[in-house]
Amino acid sequence: MSGKLSVKEKVSYGLGDMASHIGLDNVIIFLTFYYTDVVGLPAVFVGTMFLVARIADAIVDPAMGLIADRTQTRFGKFRPYILWLALPFGISCLLVYAVPESLSLTGKMVYASVTYCVMMLMYTAINIPYCSMGAIITPDNTQRISLQSYRFFLATLGGAMSTFLMMPLAEMMGGGNKLDGYFGAMAIMASIAVVMFLLCFLNTKERISAPPTHENFLSDLRDLVRNDQWRVVAALIFFNISFGVVRLGAMMYYVTYYLGHASYFMWLLAAHIIGKSLGSMLVKPLTRNRSKLSAFSLCAVLTGALSMAIFFLPAWISLLVGMTLLVSTFYQVTTTLMWVMMSDVVDYGEYKQGKRMDGTVFSTLLAILKMGMAVSGAVVGWTLGLSGYVPHATQQNPAAMLSIIALFSLVPGVLSMFSALSMRWYKLNDATMKKINQSKITPERVPEPQATLNTQESA
Repeated sequence: MSGKLSVKEKVSYGLGDMASHIGLDNVIIFLTFYYTDVVGLPAVFVGTMFLVARIADAIVDPAMGLIADRTQTRFGKFRPYILWLALPFGISCLLVYAVPESLSLTGKMVYASVTYCVMMLMYTAINIPYCSMGAIITPDNTQRISLQSYRFFLATLGGAMSTFLMMPLAEMMGGGNKLDGYFGAMAIMASIAVVMFLLCFLNTKERISAPPTHENFLSDLRDLVRNDQWRVVAALIFFNISFGVVRLGAMMYYVTYYLGHASYFMWLLAAHIIGKSLGSMLVKPLTRNRSKLSAFSLCAVLTGALSMAIFFLPAWISLLVGMTLLVSTFYQVTTTLMWVMMSDVVDYGEYKQGKRMDGTVFSTLLAILKMGMAVSGAVVGWTLGLSGYVPHATQQNPAAMLSIIALFSLVPGVLSMFSALSMRWYKLNDATMKKINQSKITPERVPEPQATLNTQESA
């Protein structure tokens, strides 16, 4: 059960997240502009729709996890959802970019609300089983780190595909018609995503299985909250995702008003994407001679310190591109290890409570992630509004300018430091996880390693 995973299986698993990011990153980056500038929907309505849908999506997540945990098929517990939902997910992404031009403004608003909610529901339904699979493909911690490294490297490539190819494809497919262009571009993107999901299904295997031990939904949730390591990782996830959302949310304002050139956005975005790719590749060598706990703490501190240092830098694009590259590299290391820790929480819960809840654990932690995205995204808007920010102004007032710089540098830096601080209470070090995994293959239960559980493994 602890055998080494093939490169083919690691790549195939990563293709699943690449497919997700081809669809989701596209929606995150381009959908607001599509709704406001192409379809003509009011910006206030679009913002409100996104916030409400994201909060509702976070509420639905645990239910999907509970359902997935109770699934038993010849294909496994989580893999079937990738097969069943690959095409519906692709179609839902396409429908989002198919707002009929003939509808009234109210009709367009209703259509946008329904199709966006359906798309997010499909994303939840396929993504939660996909993420949960990472915990049952292998019990080996080294292989889990390698698996997640492949996953996030390919996920970054998927996001880059959406970022850099969407607009050229839209112009090529639509000619002078933007509605047709966006629809055609998404048709290509969605088709690629469907194929990737199918390859993920065909070339992966679930190696960890556990008999159904679940009583009811409320019992599972109660046991989950009692899992102290779930609570630690939940806090870690909230701070980690908030770092990324606040920083990226402020980036366009930063380059437009502080650097003075909106065109610099693509430079910083490219540095961000390259940094994420490098970070995904750095995880495995970084954890070769040190524990994942110390690697996470080190990179979280470096991410926070470098981010806060940007606050004091002059408006030199070459310097800021370099700093963005470094920050994104170290941030990606923490993000990758965060998902490994989520898998460890599943094993720890099974060890302590006698029931395995992969779907429940991942779905609730993803709900925390989405709540972090919603709250931190709102914080960006609220901070700008309270500081007196004026859209399209040639020059912002000092308070607004200070807020923009702080949102891109100081605020994310503090959030990253909180992520590092959370490691103080994380006790699932490498030695502990080995003992937990050993307990699964021995006739008698291994006594809980109290001394190990209360100390962190040093580098």
